[in-house]
Amino acid sequence: MLTQSKSPSVLDQFIDLGLMQLSNWRWSWRAMVVTGILTPLMSIIALGSFARGGGQHAVVYVLTGSIVLALMFENQNKVAQNFAYMKAMGTLDFFGTLPVRRYIVIVATVLAFFVLSLPAVLVTLLLGSQILDVNLTISPLVVLVIPLCVLPLAGIGAIIGVVSRTQEEASSFTLMLTILMVFLGPVIIPAEKLPDWIISISNFSPTKYAASAMRQVLVGPVTGQLWMDIAVLSVLTAATLWFAGSKMQWKAK
Repeated sequence: MLTQSKSPSVLDQFIDLGLMQLSNWRWSWRAMVVTGILTPLMSIIALGSFARGGGQHAVVYVLTGSIVLALMFENQNKVAQNFAYMKAMGTLDFFGTLPVRRYIVIVATVLAFFVLSLPAVLVTLLLGSQILDVNLTISPLVVLVIPLCVLPLAGIGAIIGVVSRTQEEASSFTLMLTILMVFLGPVIIPAEKLPDWIISISNFSPTKYAASAMRQVLVGPVTGQLWMDIAVLSVLTAATLWFAGSKMQWKAK
């Protein structure tokens, strides 16, 4: 008598998919050096030269905003390209024939790229703080804030990847969105230097809350605004990951 094989547990699915994504992107260190490290550092050097005239407050914005930029290049953009690639190559259709849940594919991919982005974040933080002469006062809450800054950005990348028709379309749109989300809000530039209409638009962008949270846990002081930032980022994480899953074409077994 034939016996039905037991489906792998959620944890086993998560570990296997996560390791697969990490192994598939061993070559991505070259792109990480350019987009995850050099681009944010060039931003720090260029914008920092102008920000010094605005005092320490403006310099801190440049540092933390550049870290958010590194997170966007290494997570939002690469997750979008990866999902667009898997969609074009039929990998998502293949996963659908396996006893794998679609949301596990999304979460494992997002977290794998988060792990791959950590070197870029650390290098940008350490070198950027030296270049700009910023004294870091790192809060223990940083271990909560950095993942929460990453997840909604990666969730947006996943949405773009699963709805884009081609890899080129996904890449172009994420690059345009990265530029808009960084400069249309108090991310690199202080809020008082921006017009009111940009501030209003930025209320709908996760980068505003990510940059605010970064400033508080990396430089200080930590205020009650941090908990508002954490709450908004948590809601955006759940919403973007759910929406990405709902839009993913999935031929379940």
